[in-house]
Amino acid sequence: MNVLVIAAHPDDEVLGCGGTIARLSAEGNQVHVVIMGEGITARHSDRSDANPNALSSLHAHASRAGQILGAISVEVLDLPDNRFDTVPMLDINKRVERLVEKHRPDVIYTHHAGDLNLDHVITHRAVLTATRPMSKSAVKTIYAFEVASSSEWSFGATGPAFSPNVFVDIEKFIDAKCEAMSAYESEARDFPHPRSTQALRAQATRWGAACGCAAAEAFQLIRDIR
Repeated sequence: MNVLVIAAHPDDEVLGCGGTIARLSAEGNQVHVVIMGEGITARHSDRSDANPNALSSLHAHASRAGQILGAISVEVLDLPDNRFDTVPMLDINKRVERLVEKHRPDVIYTHHAGDLNLDHVITHRAVLTATRPMSKSAVKTIYAFEVASSSEWSFGATGPAFSPNVFVDIEKFIDAKCEAMSAYESEARDFPHPRSTQALRAQATRWGAACGCAAAEAFQLIRDIR
């Protein structure tokens, strides 16, 4: 199976489906990761003030995280961090269309539509627009993932709350997910922040308990054509 993960920011791919990437890779599937935004430049009032070395380091962390999870490729694009809404939606749609044409995925994992972070919402919409079920479309299945410190912090006030109906057993891969998150030295946080290793393990335990296994990742099925 050919799988494409489309995330807005570096570390979203690990938070959202790191364990699933590791499991799919271990099972022989080809998993490609694309991160739409450059990351961290929103921490400056002027995007150009961001330290180029910090960006390079962050992108290296993304590559390292992908290696830990077994992804075939990791590509980081250059959309402005937390400023996706300053880019014409058509341009973002076309970039996703080109990614789909390049990778021809059977399955896509991407953001949930109700996240607090607007870049996540725009990414979700761009994926749906770029993968409209035309007769020659390769994409048959789309899953939405949650991102710790974004999906739950919307409290259902900015859009539909994350309501998972698909679960992936990651008991054997939760360590890989946490190791990949630790590769993001500038993004990982201490407990009780949701992006801490302890919180990620707790999240996996919670969803595991919901579906009868020790650790799981949860997804909302957006579309499945069979």
